[in-house]
Amino acid sequence: MLEKSAAIVLHTLKYGESRIIVDMFTRKWGRLSFIVPVPKSSKSRLKKQYFQPLTLLEIECEVRPRMTLQKLNDARLLSPFVSIPISPEKLAICMFLAEFLYYSLRSEQRNEPLFEYITDSIQWLDAATDGYANFHLTFLMRLSLFLGFYPNLESDGACFNLREGRFCEEVPSQSAILRPAEAQMIRLLMRMDFPTMHLFRFSRQDRNRITDVLLQYYKLHLPDFPEMKSLAVLQQLWT
Repeated sequence: MLEKSAAIVLHTLKYGESRIIVDMFTRKWGRLSFIVPVPKSSKSRLKKQYFQPLTLLEIECEVRPRMTLQKLNDARLLSPFVSIPISPEKLAICMFLAEFLYYSLRSEQRNEPLFEYITDSIQWLDAATDGYANFHLTFLMRLSLFLGFYPNLESDGACFNLREGRFCEEVPSQSAILRPAEAQMIRLLMRMDFPTMHLFRFSRQDRNRITDVLLQYYKLHLPDFPEMKSLAVLQQLWT
């Protein structure tokens, strides 16, 4: 039976001469992969521009649990972007986050609060006119809450144990410990949200270091998390 669901495009891969494989995170079923024919005309229901990273869609399909690649029957834009396609900075952020979510949600089942968080965040970024340089930092910190390893709010100490996700006293022999200066960055991130993150001033060097720390944090909590190909472009943004 055909069913509809909202979906977020994570990744697209060419498959032969006439098809593409599209990985999506859906509201109804969680993570799914689809085999999609490459549109041959502008009149096709499945338009090529629908499958750009982080595009928000309403899709129609019949999900068969034993199939690795599902067949996509129809798709339409759920919330067309206004500023993301024409902003180099926002495009770089979206490319990074799409790649990040592609790896971090590899086995994610249905999780409506997580889906809503990602959708609302993307729409916030599209609507923002300025003050979004810290968007990816805030997004990654809060995403860890939905994935189950947000820092322990009841812990205390000058350092931060990345492996255990808690603040602690200094343990010099452990490599996964942030010293006080960098542990303070974690405390700042936990205070940030999208409306107020512009109040936290970071240099490009600071922002890149925080991104590296967050990626290290995720790698310790998610198995086989690879190096990010889109990171180099993101690191060149702003001053």
